[in-house]
Amino acid sequence: MIDVCDIQVMKPLLSEHGFHFSKAKGQNFLIAPWVPQSIAEQAGVDATAGVLEIGPGVGPLTQQLCLRAGKVCAVEVDERLKPILDITVGEFDNLDILWGDVLKQDIPALVSREFGSLRPMACANLPYYITTPILTALLEADCFDSVTVMVQKEVAMRIAAKPGTADYGAFSVFCQYYAEPELLFDVPPHCFLPQPKVTSAVVTLRVRKARPWEIADEDTFFRAVRASFAMRRKKLSNGLASGFPELGKAGAAEVIECAGFDANVRGETLGIPEFARIANEIFRRLEREGK
Repeated sequence: MIDVCDIQVMKPLLSEHGFHFSKAKGQNFLIAPWVPQSIAEQAGVDATAGVLEIGPGVGPLTQQLCLRAGKVCAVEVDERLKPILDITVGEFDNLDILWGDVLKQDIPALVSREFGSLRPMACANLPYYITTPILTALLEADCFDSVTVMVQKEVAMRIAAKPGTADYGAFSVFCQYYAEPELLFDVPPHCFLPQPKVTSAVVTLRVRKARPWEIADEDTFFRAVRASFAMRRKKLSNGLASGFPELGKAGAAEVIECAGFDANVRGETLGIPEFARIANEIFRRLEREGK
């Protein structure tokens, strides 16, 4: 098996195929073999798992997943990598590579087709510029046991943040609605070539089998969450009145009172159960008023 984290091995191979890492695609060369090994191990990949990998690149994480998983399906948008992946991961008969944009795939159908009765997982070293849309798509697909990703550390902190902290925001609530996140480990800049300006981190999101909240309408819930964080450090009533103009200021204040909160409460202090109470009150009120 080729050591794809050894620059002395990979430089001539990349040069032979005229491949250069693309800044626009957020590509970096991973030169620390412990990183993909640790991602695959700490994600809990074993022979019972079918793993969807997003963006295999030259294959460092792909190799480690293939050594452990029942099957791996890697989705890669950069077709320049075909001859390189043929060499770095071509030996694995438990690997399928799909060429294209994962955001244009029907992810639940893909998972069902590729993995059958295997335990579905997702793993990825995500380019910083496309982290949010891909993570959103993986969680909304609602078909994985877990999603483990390497992302910019500040994004990982946001994903796992608790109510009332500086990192906590609408994306924290979104991720925690679907899954229980756990920060696994940091990956320093010197693990990559060229070195990024920021530290990365690996986070695993264990997808909830059941959501322990009663939510009358998901769309209203997420709309209320976005409205609540649109005006940070201001009263929740301001955000709700802006996000739900059909309520008006008086209606927003009444919603907060009826849901059992102080008039001066701020959105960034609320957890999912509290947002559920707010959203359910809004939904009932708008339905009653035919709005």
